[in-house]
Amino acid sequence: MTTINMLQAKSNLSRLVESIEQGEEREIIIARNGRPAAKLVPLSSVPASNRIGVAKGLFEVPDDIDANNAEVARMFLGSS
Repeated sequence: MTTINMLQAKSNLSRLVESIEQGEEREIIIARNGRPAAKLVPLSSVPASNRIGVAKGLFEVPDDIDANNAEVARMFLGSS
């Protein structure tokens, strides 16, 4: 976490945003008169509201998709 003062933030905003976008910084605190005033953080690339149903219509689920659930559970649980 980097803390910078307001004047530095004004002068270097493009560089700061690029640093956030590229993952070089996870968050940047902007201080006014030595006191934290704001936080610059990345936005998620896909809003949560748009994620559900994103693959709708792209594939078909077979009718027997649950046919091997017991066998798969045994493999995960280590039972014979």
